[in-house]
This record gives sequence, structure tokens and C-alpha cells, in this order.
Amino acid sequence: MFDPRISIIDDRLSTIDRVIAVVSGKGGVGKSVIASTLALLLAKEGFKVGLLDVDFTSPTTHVVLNASGLQPIEDKGIVPPEIHGIKYMSLVFYLGNTISPLRGTELTNILLEILAYTCWGRLDILIIDMPPGISDLMLDMLKYVKRAGYLIVTTPSKMSFETVRKLIMLLKGLGAQIIGVVENMLMSGSTEYIRREVEALRERYLGGIHYDTSLEESLGNVEELLKTGFALELKSILQNIIM
Repeated sequence: MFDPRISIIDDRLSTIDRVIAVVSGKGGVGKSVIASTLALLLAKEGFKVGLLDVDFTSPTTHVVLNASGLQPIEDKGIVPPEIHGIKYMSLVFYLGNTISPLRGTELTNILLEILAYTCWGRLDILIIDMPPGISDLMLDMLKYVKRAGYLIVTTPSKMSFETVRKLIMLLKGLGAQIIGVVENMLMSGSTEYIRREVEALRERYLGGIHYDTSLEESLGNVEELLKTGFALELKSILQNIIM
């Protein structure tokens, strides 16, 4: 049976020049902080930016942005609120701190609802914070947002990269655009392992971000966040992401 929401999605996204999905093979690699900070840096550079958190079971971008108290409005769809110059949409607006054990078709239905009915307006870039791993939502994103580019986040861990390797092979196999790989939480003794492995797969190694002990304290305080070494290193990688 034809789902009318699917035909609406392309129309909703037609006013957005570029869609970047931030993905990872495993959780805990800093994906959501990178997605949020990337949106903040782009907005600061004058881009019209949106941030969509589709990590439906464990959204955290609102913590980074200190977005409590915001609510979208309804006007021929869902109009996302703005914060720090970013149009921001998350399921947390509707669920709050409630645990939502969603699965299978429930996740697909929520994704279709958000994609079909969120009115972004004119954007240069929409950043999508994806859940970790190769999940139903990842497969749905590949199916319904065909022009998204994928920014992959990993840590220096060999175990972390093994899941990233599988993710890269999936994306390549389905013909998706891979923007490149960002290596997060670099330690002083980290090697060139991730760079070598990424380049062996013929993908772009975009750069590394060192582990920053001040990052945790800055979450929820955007001004302090943008002063951290984490944000400064991500800013240096930014040109490789948006070029």
C-alpha cells in the first residue's frame, strides 16, 4: 500500500541544499556532540542550518544545546524552534525524559512523520544525528533520504573501527555518498591506524580530534563549548566536510 508521506518527503527537503547524516558504528564515540557542534560552527559562519536528532531511543543533542523549554509549533506541518541560530528538531520535544522502547515499524513510522511534516524552510545544510550502528533507522534513511551524505565518526579503537568498516562497506554497496571519517578522542599515544585503514578503503580521512577533558563541563553552555580544543579542532576539519 502506498504511503502518502513518502511523496511529501522530497518536497519538504527540496528547500535544503545539502543533507549531512552524522553516523557511527558504535555508541559512545562522540557522534552527537560532533553533530551539534558542527551545526553551531556552521551557524556561526553564517550558514542557514538545521539539526535533526533521529536517535529516537536516546537523544542527547538537546543536552549539548541546552534546548530545554523549546517546543515546535504547528503551521501546515511542524515548524522547528530556533536555538543559537539553528533550526532544531528532536523527539525529545514530545517524549521529554520518558523512555520510549521503540522498534521496527514504530521507528520507521516516526521517522516518516518527522521527515514528511517538519517544515525546515530554506536551509543551506541540514545536519542529522543518527543512532549508532547499522539499525532499521539507518536503512530507512538510505531509502527515504537518498541525497544525504554520510559523515562517519570513530575513535582510535580497533574495535570501534571494525564496526565502522562494516558501515562503510554497507554505504559503498548501496551507492551512498560518504563524506569521510572523523577520528574522535585521540590520545597522545594514538597511532596512524585509523588513517591507514580509512585510506585503504579509498575513503577520506578528514582529521582527528584530541580527547578534551574540558568538553564535558562545557556541554549545555554553547559559548564555552565553542572555546574548547574539541570545537577548535572540529572547526579546522570543517572545510574538509563542507567542500
